[in-house]
Amino acid sequence: MQAPADARWLLLVYRVPREPTRLRATVWRRLKALGAVYLQNSAAVLPESPPHERSLRALRREIADMGGTAQLMRCDVLAGAADVTATYNAARDEEYEEILDKCRDFLAEIDKETAAEHFTYPELEENDEDLTKLRGWFDKVSARDVLAATGRRAAETALGECATALDTFADRVYQAEDRE
Repeated sequence: MQAPADARWLLLVYRVPREPTRLRATVWRRLKALGAVYLQNSAAVLPESPPHERSLRALRREIADMGGTAQLMRCDVLAGAADVTATYNAARDEEYEEILDKCRDFLAEIDKETAAEHFTYPELEENDEDLTKLRGWFDKVSARDVLAATGRRAAETALGECATALDTFADRVYQAEDRE
């Protein structure tokens, strides 16, 4: 989905002291957690929303407390709007691809335990916790995915496959218990 032509963005332009480098890393981590994308060095954007504005205002204060400077702007993209949207969606698609990779790992683990007939409650619990973490990660990414990146559907499908595999594995654990 393309952002509407009149989509507005929040632009944070900042400068933090060169040393210690952990300050820059802190800002980068905060922006990444919000789902912001960089248009240039130290210039990051998010689609305009009240939660994004609150978060960026708080980060602006934090940057000032670090001895840096930051400006937060509300802006329209006069030219290149499709590029900004594509950059934002590409970042979400990368996150969805990471989830897909972890789903593949999850399914491989279930297959390995099934082949070894390792149908135990501790193994079931471990796999259940792993799936819960994957779902939580997906929820965080999809909350940032306000412009409907294309990778979402594949990640949802993969999570469904993981849930089905876990249910099947659980049935095998219960059957093994009944045979005892």
